[in-house]
Amino acid sequence: MSKQLHRLTRVVRFSVNPFLDETPAGGNSYSAKPSGEGLAIYFSLEVELSGEVDPQTGFVINLTEIDKNVRTYAVPIFDATIRESYRKLQHIDFRQTINLLAQAFGTLGGKFASAKVERMALFLNPFRKIEIYSQESEVIYYSEKFEFAAMHKLWNESFSEEKNHDVFGKCANPAGHGHNYIVEVQVALGKGEEFSYGNFQRIVDENFISLLDHKNLNIDVAYFKDKITTVENITTFGWEKLAGKLAGAKLNKLTIWENDRAFCTYRGE
Repeated sequence: MSKQLHRLTRVVRFSVNPFLDETPAGGNSYSAKPSGEGLAIYFSLEVELSGEVDPQTGFVINLTEIDKNVRTYAVPIFDATIRESYRKLQHIDFRQTINLLAQAFGTLGGKFASAKVERMALFLNPFRKIEIYSQESEVIYYSEKFEFAAMHKLWNESFSEEKNHDVFGKCANPAGHGHNYIVEVQVALGKGEEFSYGNFQRIVDENFISLLDHKNLNIDVAYFKDKITTVENITTFGWEKLAGKLAGAKLNKLTIWENDRAFCTYRGE
């Protein structure tokens, strides 16, 4: 019988003060530890490990071990580079950021007994992250969130009015209803590839977000003339509009939230 592995994820938050000789450790790891002082630079690292559950403890690995090792080995890599670069007035570009993440990922190998580090994600802010996976060490995944507001009505012209209301409920309201949609676009790229946040944002906005923002999807967007405006179909629309247009990066995954309890993820061919 094959071994059953669990995946355990821990988020480690920290702040860096480039111009202080020493960053205060602080005592609130939920907020950030090191804690920062004054106008500090905030990051978080998401670390995912796989392993068997220890029958004596019920753990894959103790969370305190993850915290200790990430802060001992990974966080100092970011801290040291940021301090040195800022004091020399040097920019840290996207490729250097990827290299820092790869170095941090590498420092954690073998630090968790039999558990294996499968993935590490660096959150540059709450809406932008870079990820690296153990099985795809030469591929980097970059994700960024966007938003748009739109209205729609869920309605199938081949259904009777009664059936439409039975199937779609309140969403079949003849006057329509609106959502503030959140979109996360994830792309895959090699470590050596050039990448610009600004170009990425412009392409996503021009080819997808602006086509839907403040629109009545049923009326203003030709794609939905013969398609129901579900979040599933909106993700398909987004994929078709963005695939092959992201300046060398390969579209990997598209996720759209219509509210905080309902979202759909799509990966096309």
